[in-house]
Amino acid sequence: MALEDVCSFKERPVQHKWFSFSSLGDAAIPFPKSDYYNLRLETSENNCGVPLHFFIPPLPHSSSFINRPLSSFCPPKNSMTVQRPFRLAHGTTTLGFIFQGGVIAAADTRASAGGLVACPAVHKITPIHSHLVVTSSGSGADCMLWERILIREIRLYQLRHGHRLSIRATAKLLSSMLHPFKGTEMCVALTLCGWDNGPKLIYVCSDGARLQGDVFSVGSGSPYAYGVLDRELRWSLSKGEAISLAREAVFRATHRDAYSGNNVDLFHITAQGWIHIALHHIMLAVKMCDLSLLCHYYVQ
Repeated sequence: MALEDVCSFKERPVQHKWFSFSSLGDAAIPFPKSDYYNLRLETSENNCGVPLHFFIPPLPHSSSFINRPLSSFCPPKNSMTVQRPFRLAHGTTTLGFIFQGGVIAAADTRASAGGLVACPAVHKITPIHSHLVVTSSGSGADCMLWERILIREIRLYQLRHGHRLSIRATAKLLSSMLHPFKGTEMCVALTLCGWDNGPKLIYVCSDGARLQGDVFSVGSGSPYAYGVLDRELRWSLSKGEAISLAREAVFRATHRDAYSGNNVDLFHITAQGWIHIALHHIMLAVKMCDLSLLCHYYVQ
């Protein structure tokens, strides 16, 4: 694991032949994925580093289990597949844009499953590290899994090499890990919003697509959000104007899109790191006429 690298233990890393991390933009030396440190693998030089077999801990009566025919793991021919009573369609509204004061990331907080509101208070913006957050669209379980994998790989890379992986290289790593799942039912659409020698905004999809731009909106409510952003977005926006614009875009999308709704979650990313703009505290401060609390959440 990473501690083995930090403590300078001599163990040859195992890598897949079809994927090399040396192709990452700012990675001078290749680094192995952490999964291969969790298993003891026996490799061969003639086999291009591909593991020959796994060392599995012994189990009681394991021989009878391993020697079972493959057909015993398959469902019987007369088994019935239970269909869902309705199609679980996904919907959300997330956005991110760059302006002169940094990067704004915003999203609604409704998790929908078809016509059901599964949860009204979901965090669709996840901090990855101090200068990077990710907005998620698609299947909630898939997005949470890949966000955790991304956090783990970035942390392990930092432990091994002493510096953090750049945002462009992070997007390339994520795209390379997602590409083998192209054509499957996995649905992941992540927008990386961060600061790395300037503001960065990169969109990565589960089919391996990777796009960099100045404004992105993803989800079923994105056409309505784009309508607001295209009208008022400009580089010279102040911080207050940018926050108001992001909130307005998500609010208009939730008004028209039935799968988006509830609250608006906002993050502002600068060279000093990300700041979570808690809008419910802002509205509470306005109702209470507490100007000091309003300035704390809105101007800071």
